[in-house]
Amino acid sequence: MEKSEFRKRAHELVDWMADYLEQKENYRVTPGVAPREIINQLPLNPPEKGESFDQIMQDFKEIIVPGMTHWQHPAFFAYFPANNSEPSILAEMLMSTMGAQCMSWLTSPAATELEERVCDWIRDAKGINSSWKGCIHDTASTATLSALLTAREKATNYEINENGFSKSEVFRVYSSAHVHSSIDKALKIAGIGVANLVRIPVDKNFAMIPDALEQAIKEDLENGFRPLCVISALGTTSSTAVDPIREISEICHSFDIWHHIDAAFAGTALLLPEYQKLIEGHELADSYVFNPHKWMFTNFDCTIMYLKEPRYLVNTFSMTPEYLKTSLDEEVNNYRDWGIPLGRRFRALKLWFVIRSYGLEGIRQKLRNHISLARNTEKLILGHAELEILAPVNFNTICFRFSAEKLGLDEANRFNESWMNSVNATGLAFFSHTKLDGKYVIRWVIGQTDVTEKHIQNAWSLLLEKLEETKKEFS
Repeated sequence: MEKSEFRKRAHELVDWMADYLEQKENYRVTPGVAPREIINQLPLNPPEKGESFDQIMQDFKEIIVPGMTHWQHPAFFAYFPANNSEPSILAEMLMSTMGAQCMSWLTSPAATELEERVCDWIRDAKGINSSWKGCIHDTASTATLSALLTAREKATNYEINENGFSKSEVFRVYSSAHVHSSIDKALKIAGIGVANLVRIPVDKNFAMIPDALEQAIKEDLENGFRPLCVISALGTTSSTAVDPIREISEICHSFDIWHHIDAAFAGTALLLPEYQKLIEGHELADSYVFNPHKWMFTNFDCTIMYLKEPRYLVNTFSMTPEYLKTSLDEEVNNYRDWGIPLGRRFRALKLWFVIRSYGLEGIRQKLRNHISLARNTEKLILGHAELEILAPVNFNTICFRFSAEKLGLDEANRFNESWMNSVNATGLAFFSHTKLDGKYVIRWVIGQTDVTEKHIQNAWSLLLEKLEETKKEFS
């Protein structure tokens, strides 16, 4: 593509992007396509000769867009959002244009120093101890794996990195039953094994019970296991339950166990001063992770991991062959040594754009609006005689179901699953589910960048309409 055509096409694409952002709620949230429907429209072989940009865009509009789930739709209430914003999108364009590989200070000085500064900004705004230092990862899964590997190497004085596992000790990792599935995967990758993940009981609010944690650690010590790490949740995936950070930190500190705090989604709420009490006691912990790409209006992917003592992380991952050494290595951060990948995108740029465009005040206003919408939605559900909420609404996620007491547990679960699927099938809204105490519940997450009361009311009307239809089916 010639530079002159690039300029022309870039303007066209920006117009399409602006139109999309203005019209996104006119799309179905989820596409009405069947499996293999998209791939069957794509040729088996790539073109031998280049095709026109007009043809490529036509296929994009006719094949790709109709097959997309629109995560930025204001009626996307499923999972946790991966929301974006106009400033973040513009920064992504600049990142892609420059195409920088930000593995070290020398390869991109501004990228390295901007990353350090924005991580410090957010740390201070969230009330995290000012001595902690942050770095940007792609996802919380990667950051949590990095924390677990760091805990492993710190505990063994980096012996496993050098010589591999011996058969003399078996590590144990502790979490609640509601921690994210990425923890299981991290144990597999780290060589610790899922069988050595100890699930600690939770209380009525689905938060880890500290006494049960301490008892499990003592029993493991008596049985010859080596407690390595506790992973607590500041907002579990299922219900956004909050584990007692201070009590867990004190237990970990007393047993010299690494404490990693997973605040992937709900950690953004710490930007609100009224929520910072949830992190009290974290100064005794070792690491903390949250995703700006979930609820801070920053394009996926962007995760920040904070550490009390980064040297343990750097010692775990540092690999400096001769061709990567520079004369400045002792004076700067080389973030290639702060995690798994060598190559790194310039993710700090979009954070910088978002923070400067909204200001902390603007971000807080949006967060408070989402939380307020969730509170109003909670009242709607509680006001319905046949619906119940099964977990505290700590932030902006509501776990609810049709109570269906006469149906029995299994039949009630099938009812709620059918009800949710009938709502999702319309394409007008999108919900996801979880199970709490064996009960199938619908999760309503209110965190999209442009969600308003109108979208809540439309979804509520749709839920009630499909509820009546489902009741007839099960009568």
